[in-house]
Amino acid sequence: MKDDRSLHEVFKLFDLIHVLTTDHKTVTRITKEVIEDFASENVVYLELRTTPKRNDSIGMSKRSYMEAVLEGLRAVNQVDVDFPPNLNIGSPVNLQTTHVACNGTVRKKIYVRLLLSIDRRETTEAAMETVNLALEMRDLGLGIVGIDLSGNPIVGEWSTFLPALKLARDHGLYITLHCGEVPNPKEIQEMLNFLPQRIGHACCFGEEEWRMLKSSKIPVEICLTSNIRTETISSIDIHHFADLYKAKHPLVLCTDDTGVFSTSLSKEYSLAASAFGLGEREMFCLAESAIDYIFADDEVKEDLKAIFVSASKNLDS
Repeated sequence: MKDDRSLHEVFKLFDLIHVLTTDHKTVTRITKEVIEDFASENVVYLELRTTPKRNDSIGMSKRSYMEAVLEGLRAVNQVDVDFPPNLNIGSPVNLQTTHVACNGTVRKKIYVRLLLSIDRRETTEAAMETVNLALEMRDLGLGIVGIDLSGNPIVGEWSTFLPALKLARDHGLYITLHCGEVPNPKEIQEMLNFLPQRIGHACCFGEEEWRMLKSSKIPVEICLTSNIRTETISSIDIHHFADLYKAKHPLVLCTDDTGVFSTSLSKEYSLAASAFGLGEREMFCLAESAIDYIFADDEVKEDLKAIFVSASKNLDS
């Protein structure tokens, strides 16, 4: 319930959470419930990122961890999940966010894709293992679309993870990097030079880093509540969202960790609207523009755009 944890305290809390949740049954339950939580907010597309973990004491490998995640996807029953067909989840792809079941009830639908995260505490070998697992599972049609680099930003060196990230890029996986959560100009510039498909946060950029970012047009995952509560940004009125939005830089509103920061995607949109004076049409366009920056294929993007076209008819009514 605390709403002013420092970044250091947040990662201590994550360590505790990992101890309590790293077993197969719990991972399956969390996966199921987080998808249902997002669907309950009318989210129609979700990229769920998770760090494959090893726990030798209970026989957990990174592979069995991910199998538990996939089991959680199979267990979702409150909403139809659109996932690559090899997993046999949900209904066929169509242009509707809902469909009518045989008993006449209307069910929601959500598109789900997975990002495998590399933790900054890991070695090069461990990072390579995660990427190779992502490639193998992607090739099996299991909905893996990208790699995320995350974890405590004061731990690890960029050079440690570069071989694994290059491997991922060379084999067609999308890449998003937690970038600039703490002041580190050298690392930030190296990350931007790598040209990932997206970056997260971008809180501690200097003038040169802003120039590089805006020149590159790399989309930024914005997490307003997280940045304010960890005091990475001192107050909402000076958040870089406003500058990037005004510059028409590619943006996506995200939640970071919904539990740790007691937020939801609806709350993030509400905060953006109230803090920056965005109206309903502007909020709608902000959500719709995110389709261009997701890691799904063109067919999914077209389906999502059709959903927004249909929804836009009710905007001004």
